[in-house]
Amino acid sequence: MIIAIPTKNGQVDNHFGHCEFYTLYTVDEGKNITETKRFDAPSGCGCKSGVATTLQEMGVKVMLAGNMGNGALNVLGNNNIKVVRGCSGDVNEVVKAYLEGNLTDSGVGCASHGEDHVCSHNH
Repeated sequence: MIIAIPTKNGQVDNHFGHCEFYTLYTVDEGKNITETKRFDAPSGCGCKSGVATTLQEMGVKVMLAGNMGNGALNVLGNNNIKVVRGCSGDVNEVVKAYLEGNLTDSGVGCASHGEDHVCSHNH
């Protein structure tokens, strides 16, 4: 399984549609990260760029993201990529929290922007 995170300066980029690049984590059956690589976002990145199809072809199954509109959410979903919104912070910490089962989708789209979003944690 491959997990993609829109990234900027080592942090989750809150704007999926304008991200600099994606950090791609290859994860084995035991939920261990076996490879980490960078995938540069195409210009005009987002729901209209075709990046969802490209990510699906690369084997991406999960996108850990900040906020995104319903258009991007639908395009990713149509490409069988599960999206967890509301993530923020260091990308390596976010992927670890996801693999430990500690992240849930915030359900928050782009309509309500806030700078202090953090991933919702299960307790």
